[in-house]
Amino acid sequence: MTITVVDTYTTMKKILRAPAAERAGLLRSMLEHVKGMYRFAPGEVDLVEMHRMSFGFPIDRDERRCLDALEALAEAGAWKRMQRALDDALAVQLAAVPGLEAPDITVLPVLGDPGDAHFTDTVLGVSGSGGISGYILITLWPSPENLERVEATAVHELNHNLRYAPGGVVWDPAAVTVGEHVVGEGLADAFARQLYGDDLGRTRIGVAPLDDDEVFAKVVSGLGVTGMRNFTAWVHGDASAERFGAEPVGLPTGAGYAAGNRLVDAYLAATGQSPAQALHADSAEVIATALRRLG
Repeated sequence: MTITVVDTYTTMKKILRAPAAERAGLLRSMLEHVKGMYRFAPGEVDLVEMHRMSFGFPIDRDERRCLDALEALAEAGAWKRMQRALDDALAVQLAAVPGLEAPDITVLPVLGDPGDAHFTDTVLGVSGSGGISGYILITLWPSPENLERVEATAVHELNHNLRYAPGGVVWDPAAVTVGEHVVGEGLADAFARQLYGDDLGRTRIGVAPLDDDEVFAKVVSGLGVTGMRNFTAWVHGDASAERFGAEPVGLPTGAGYAAGNRLVDAYLAATGQSPAQALHADSAEVIATALRRLG
């Protein structure tokens, strides 16, 4: 199993400096690296449009801001740091789960959109997608807080990728529950925290609601909800649900991450497992064990 962090720095600089008419084509070529992420989507996927929808850097404005941000990522060594962190994390995971197998993984770090307030302010300049085996897409704005968490962000997505790899937990769109998604986020954060500590390992949007008992109770009430169109509200919160045309349920940003951390921590405490050992833990068992322990 090999993890390859694509050197997107050179390509993104070329895109941002290219004549406007050439940028979409250059961007599409870069995104071909992760085209397989969309293998379950109906019909042909427009990679440039998916880039825009997932907060990717604009190709029609803010060139100077983006070029400066790109240099900030490069100066911070983001690509090498991701590669090292992912290789180290994989070794930890293989030691914890002997016989673990997964496809090779392609990781595409992409600069985010500084003009999208939902991206910069609501989700704090970080968006990751690692649930489709073999591919990780990380969209990032290089704020000091995000640069500090480059390794933990990458490792969080690796946990998702390995959990849902062939032979692991099956994500069945027809039957998957909010509970699986919430537990998955909790496990990914727990793994990042195992390697980098609580301050760096927690997903930033999940920190504010972490100790809010009302938010926790509300998320727990929805753990049995099915229908992936509903997941954004329960996991990411109302603001993200509204952004993507889903129905709000009365939750703040990051609610599902906060609840997932609490559930997984209680489960790990009850079972004595490390986060790495719990990679394939059944979400229903995690929830039942955690709720018994939490009373």
